[in-house]
Amino acid sequence: MLKPRLDTVEANCTKSAQFDANSHSGVHLEGWQRACRRLRIELGEDVFNSWFGRLELDGVNDDVARLSVPTKFLKSWIQSHYTDRIIAALSSEIPGVALIAISVRTSGRNVSIRPSETSHQPRVEDAAGRLSSSLYTPATAAAPRRDQEIVRDTKHMDGEALGGSPLDRRLSFSTFLVGKSNQLAHAAAQRVAQAPASEVPIYNPLYLHASVGLGKTHLIQAIAHAAGEAGRRVIYLTAEKFMYGFVSALKAQTAIAFKEKLRAIDVLVIDDVQFLQGKSIQQEFCHTLNALIDAGRQVVIAADRPPADLESLDERVRSRLAGGLCVEMGALDELLRIKILETRIAAARVTQPSFEVPPAVITFVAHSVQTNGRDLDGAVNRLLAHVTLTGAPLSVETAETAIRDLVRTREPKRVKIEDIQKLVATHFNVSRADILSSRRTATVVRPRQIAMYLAKVLTLRSLPEIGRRFGGRDHTTVLHAVRKIEGLSHKDGQLSEELELLKRMLTD
Repeated sequence: MLKPRLDTVEANCTKSAQFDANSHSGVHLEGWQRACRRLRIELGEDVFNSWFGRLELDGVNDDVARLSVPTKFLKSWIQSHYTDRIIAALSSEIPGVALIAISVRTSGRNVSIRPSETSHQPRVEDAAGRLSSSLYTPATAAAPRRDQEIVRDTKHMDGEALGGSPLDRRLSFSTFLVGKSNQLAHAAAQRVAQAPASEVPIYNPLYLHASVGLGKTHLIQAIAHAAGEAGRRVIYLTAEKFMYGFVSALKAQTAIAFKEKLRAIDVLVIDDVQFLQGKSIQQEFCHTLNALIDAGRQVVIAADRPPADLESLDERVRSRLAGGLCVEMGALDELLRIKILETRIAAARVTQPSFEVPPAVITFVAHSVQTNGRDLDGAVNRLLAHVTLTGAPLSVETAETAIRDLVRTREPKRVKIEDIQKLVATHFNVSRADILSSRRTATVVRPRQIAMYLAKVLTLRSLPEIGRRFGGRDHTTVLHAVRKIEGLSHKDGQLSEELELLKRMLTD
């Protein structure tokens, strides 16, 4: 019987496939876990989660570590860009390893079977089935239908290299719920989608950024739908799909044709641009942006942070993205959260007519769950389960019990390195330019080290990334600063209190 697999980054680094009987699997597994932690520190959270999250160790034979990934694209990318790093990490943790062999796991290995479901058909996860919106209004409770591609007028295009990412037909302007936090983004998106093809784009590129579950994917998919229905040639791509298309074109020696086809469209929509990796791919992406914008074609981009915070992207790309209209979609206000809950409850009532939620419960949930639309979906599902499984009416007390885990896991405030630098500079009466400069006077060195320390403990940025944000310094300089401040804070009570004060000011 197959054992259930945990589809998370941590699971893949702590639970591997079946080893050979004589492979000392316990020792190798521990070494693999340590190698994963080493790679995470060296490469940073974003890169590690993007490319190593589904990399697994299958076994070690002689001096070869056998690894596996679920897709050919991941295999090709890792082999091309990270082979040396993986070998270095593994050889330092598992003595004797000198080579790696990467294979593609078969679909059978990705089947998830629960113990109670062994007599039923196994469930296979659909990697393309990601529902990216938090603010959609389901028209019915029926299963969603998906467009296979959004590339319009593509008779002469290479579908393998330039196929669009799937779109969810529910994610349209008519189903988007508008509030104060997303009003500007919604208006800009409608203006872009409704602009005549002959008109030179006003907002180009249109750059939308927000944390997870706030509706940015919904809006850019709505743009793709509306522009396509108006007869414009549109393609919607995730950053991963763009990278896959470019790599495929390089392998097939059709890179020139790929570029020409991509630049022949009217509207380019790209989601999750923060995952764009690789120097050559970023260069091509920048060239494509320049060609489309210079030709008067519309470009729409979505990411989880502003262009200036995309440290992994080339400076030219960030500059080009910042040159258009950048709109942040903020946290959902309480009135919008109530509207979302009412919409979800009405949709659930289509299949469960007995599902009644008192207004007091809706108000309580909207006040308690302040993170994003996906958590609001989870809250409605928990309330629905309570009604259908227990048959008891809902009250504020029962709702509090049902959504307790969502309230406890509230997303903390995201701290930016720029905010740390500004606050530390103000606190110690120096300028941010001083902190980023090469000055080594005592009045500047200590605030700089404190800012580096706070950047390490309050953000997920890697040491090299932090060094780049502090005037292009080496990661060893950052590491020295972190260790220096940690050591002093244990001895100096006043410094320890200052650090705690700065942390509270940055996270509250």
